Amino acid sequence: MKKVFTVLFIAMSFLMAANEVSAQTKIGYVSSQDLLGIMPETRKADSSLTQLRTALIQNAQEKETRLNADIEKFNKDSATMSEAIKTVKRQDLQKAYQDLAGEEQRIQEQLQQRQQELLQPIQKKANDAVQATAKENGYTYVFEKEVLIVAPSGEDILPLVAKRLGIKVPNQPAGTTPPPVTPRPNTKQ
Repeated sequence: MKKVFTVLFIAMSFLMAANEVSAQTKIGYVSSQDLLGIMPETRKADSSLTQLRTALIQNAQEKETRLNADIEKFNKDSATMSEAIKTVKRQDLQKAYQDLAGEEQRIQEQLQQRQQELLQPIQKKANDAVQATAKENGYTYVFEKEVLIVAPSGEDILPLVAKRLGIKVPNQPAGTTPPPVTPRPNTKQ
């Protein structure tokens, strides 16, 4: 009888401890994309990337214009050139053409690198704000909204994080989220 009472006491202790732990767990969620989308720093980064993209494309177009002019001049003047000069000019034009052919990839790489440089501190600021908000409001776990299948709207901490950052959350109809503002460099026009 004493063993049964001891086993029941231990089992009840475990059940009470488990119940207390679950009562202390507070779960929230946030959409990082939505948070980044409402941050003014993201819009500034997007503007900066757009300006860089425009400048890089303009530079590539100027190189292409110069190459086309050089090819046209070569075709026009080649009849009066010696074979040695023609060979050197052809090699120069071929090198310029190859350089121009790799320009799109270089532009893409520069834009991606700059995007990463600009967004990294913004993402860190957003993450720090989410963590501080969660701690301040007693959230044990905060999940990314996009991975949840079902989530009550009352557990969305985006308004709390936005308030911490001093950002006004734009009004939106119930059940919708604002479109994310994510700079996506594209070198094709």
